[in-house]
Amino acid sequence: FAINLVAFPEGMDLRYLREILRGGGDKIAEAGAVIAGGHSINDKEPKYGLAVTGLVDPKSLLTKGGSKPGDILILTKKLGTGVVTTALKRQLAGEEDTASAVLSMKKLNKEAAAAAQAAGSQSVTDITGFGLLGHAHEMAHLGQVRFRIFASSLQWLTGAVGYGESGAFPGGMGNNKHFFSPWASFDSRIPEVIENMLWTPETSGGLLMAVSPEKVGLVQEICPEAYVIGEVKPGAGQLEIIE
Repeated sequence: FAINLVAFPEGMDLRYLREILRGGGDKIAEAGAVIAGGHSINDKEPKYGLAVTGLVDPKSLLTKGGSKPGDILILTKKLGTGVVTTALKRQLAGEEDTASAVLSMKKLNKEAAAAAQAAGSQSVTDITGFGLLGHAHEMAHLGQVRFRIFASSLQWLTGAVGYGESGAFPGGMGNNKHFFSPWASFDSRIPEVIENMLWTPETSGGLLMAVSPEKVGLVQEICPEAYVIGEVKPGAGQLEIIE
């Protein structure tokens, strides 16, 4: 179950609040849960979130550690929500690009999680505030392996690279780069803008999972948007980004 957590400006039209709560309720229902209540306060800036509580069989837990040399790295959503939403705040984002990013952020990882379970993945994480490389390092570090990521295989939301080229990066990009870059090495042919986009926080990103090579087809059958972005090698938490 989940509870709503709402901050809403006094005097703002309550129609917006009703739509926010309706949207949250719809997604919770889609996930197979229920809204059990909530908490609200007056605030000059609208904010909305959910606190989720549930039970899970310990045998079904998917953790970040457990990647093994020879595994294949799969990502289940395109990247780029961070630069598109930043461009939107700066009034640079086009309507179609914004709609594409919103559609991606609205999509649950329910299908992707089912694919990871079916494939017997021993190492999974979601891509959110630490960006692709920050979360990839967590997996590689906990598994004591090295991740080799193919930059040319990464898929980007429409307009995302262009917004990156215009400098539409949130502040979290620099923080992630500063903290995680000691573990990363980049092919000299990779443009700086792509490097920065890989450090950029994502909102409601997909799942990154490591699976055995023979399970790649099963993952893509259950989650058609999933695509291969790299491979797992012997190591100790390093990230190797090649063209």
